[in-house]
Amino acid sequence: MNRGNSANSRRQESLTFVVKSLSLKYDVVMQRIKLFLFRYPLVALVAIVAIIGIVLEVTGNNEAASWVVSGVAAFIAVLQFKGMVDTLREGSFGIDILAVTAIGSTIAVGEYWAALVVCLMLTGGEALEDYAENRAGAELTSLLEGAPTVAYRQTDSGVEDIDIDAVAVGDQLVVRPHETIPVDARLVSRTALVDESQLTGESMPVHHDEGDLLMSGSMNGTVTIEIVAEKTAANSQYQRIVSLVNEARESKAPFVRLADRVAVPFTLLAFLIAGTAWALSGDPMRFAQVLVVATPCPLIIAAPVAFMAGMSRAARSGLIVKNAGTIEQISKVRSVAFDKTGTLTRGEPEIHVVDSEWPDADILRLAASAEMYSSHPLGEAIVAAAGRNIPQPEHSEDIPAQGVSARVEGRRVMVGKYGFVTGTDKPAPHVLEAGRSSIYVSVDGELAGRFEMSDPIRPETPASLDAVHSIGITNTVILTGDAEETAQRVASELGIDTVHAGLLPEDKVSAITDVKPGPVMMVGDGVNDAPVLAASDVGVAMGARGSAAAVESADVVIMLDDLTRIPRLLLVGKRTMRIAWQAIAIGVAFSVVLMLIGATGVMPAFVGAWMQELVDLACILWALLAARPSKAEKELSARFAQPQGREPTVSV
Repeated sequence: MNRGNSANSRRQESLTFVVKSLSLKYDVVMQRIKLFLFRYPLVALVAIVAIIGIVLEVTGNNEAASWVVSGVAAFIAVLQFKGMVDTLREGSFGIDILAVTAIGSTIAVGEYWAALVVCLMLTGGEALEDYAENRAGAELTSLLEGAPTVAYRQTDSGVEDIDIDAVAVGDQLVVRPHETIPVDARLVSRTALVDESQLTGESMPVHHDEGDLLMSGSMNGTVTIEIVAEKTAANSQYQRIVSLVNEARESKAPFVRLADRVAVPFTLLAFLIAGTAWALSGDPMRFAQVLVVATPCPLIIAAPVAFMAGMSRAARSGLIVKNAGTIEQISKVRSVAFDKTGTLTRGEPEIHVVDSEWPDADILRLAASAEMYSSHPLGEAIVAAAGRNIPQPEHSEDIPAQGVSARVEGRRVMVGKYGFVTGTDKPAPHVLEAGRSSIYVSVDGELAGRFEMSDPIRPETPASLDAVHSIGITNTVILTGDAEETAQRVASELGIDTVHAGLLPEDKVSAITDVKPGPVMMVGDGVNDAPVLAASDVGVAMGARGSAAAVESADVVIMLDDLTRIPRLLLVGKRTMRIAWQAIAIGVAFSVVLMLIGATGVMPAFVGAWMQELVDLACILWALLAARPSKAEKELSARFAQPQGREPTVSV
């Protein structure tokens, strides 16, 4: 008996669970329907009028149905006409003239249901575009949705929940398993396993040791860790990325200009076919039957969807394209220019020789004090080599592409190129080993010594440049402030075509404008690269953790400090443009075929209007292919996954 009661109880619980689940799903569906109708009221109007018209016809009130449906269709045509006029005033050709004419002609010949289908296509086009773009931009959306909002601060009384904006530099924070790291922070725990895939595109978790910097937005592993905030939320890695993604999502590609160029002959052809069919047959119905399949939605929707899909595809590879129009420029790039230090090289120089009559510790201490506030990798290497107890400079001035001048302990200390520290035009007297460069130091106007330094080439650089050339880039360039000899040595090793060395930031801007053939992509990472990144056709900042100025100036930000992302970016740009043009071509081709069929009179206007809806759907589905990797990109990924056969032998 007890077993029977127990079984009945379980069945009752199961039934209750099913009822609650269905009720919840119903509420969700109804909420989505309400939201849809609120955002797209004209779609709701068309749907309601369609229901009213069907009811009237079923009850035998055909004339009333005709007046109701035709009246609403005419109202929507007027709204569309007003939008067309506004577009013309802005200097763009209004391709929706076909839709307005199609509605008017179908109403005139009594095909009011066909007119309503065209209205549905026009009013529903915005909803369809939003849906397609949201699906295409899934990677960009996931980056925004993953933004951390809460942090857990360690206090004397325990752990407290705080808003992420309340985190201050130096706060001790706790990150629980599978939670997002809220701000850029230093690891206090001995080790941590962190998933950085959402930031960098790297699928494998990254192992970190105590003292390592952790990026906000990355996901903690299975063990609770302690961290110390290095930056506030507003200045952290993830917030910078969120800002870039918002900018990317809100941008619109200038591809509409290309669509306009297609739209003008397409519109003329549609009117020519429609007019000819009417003239030859003497039946105005033919005019309407042609125009209902000549609506311009493939031209309006397909390209934006392809661009959003391409930007989403780039984000999946750790590439944030800040503006949709940049995709078009990337697809046309013929030359790629690189900064040397920190881009082609690791940007982590090492001191190999200290050549001075002064004690090594003293010359290093003075030079490190002068370089204390320098952001140049060579200066940072000198500071790192000097260790602790570096005196505070009384005054420090950074001279771009030359060095620094400072006052340290009452002495004037200059660190940089030979001519800069000695005040002469003479070349440096020292002969260096391959791959090394000298940084000179003067104290109170007297040459005090030099450091021989090297900055190894990134291990992925040779393969990345080979891939760039194989994609079809005809000219690769080095733009650097370093010495000519060092730059030529790197170019020779890596197979780079052109070298411009010894450049100041303004010289780089002049040099980039002279690079041919164009358009030109510039890749850099430092503060001194910001002007040339802004001046180039496509500016790419290496690593979102790099210079804030470079990130702000660039059109594309590589979230992972990895040069192999450059050929991936080029392939994404080319594929996106190819898919966009193919989607437009599919729409135009199908529309022309349907127009010719409509001209024969064998396809009723109502059927033709629905056929055009299928054409729109086909164009959108094709445009979404831009979100998938191309065959060339898959081959490139497999190539980079294999051990590279050619290792760099030069360090600079």
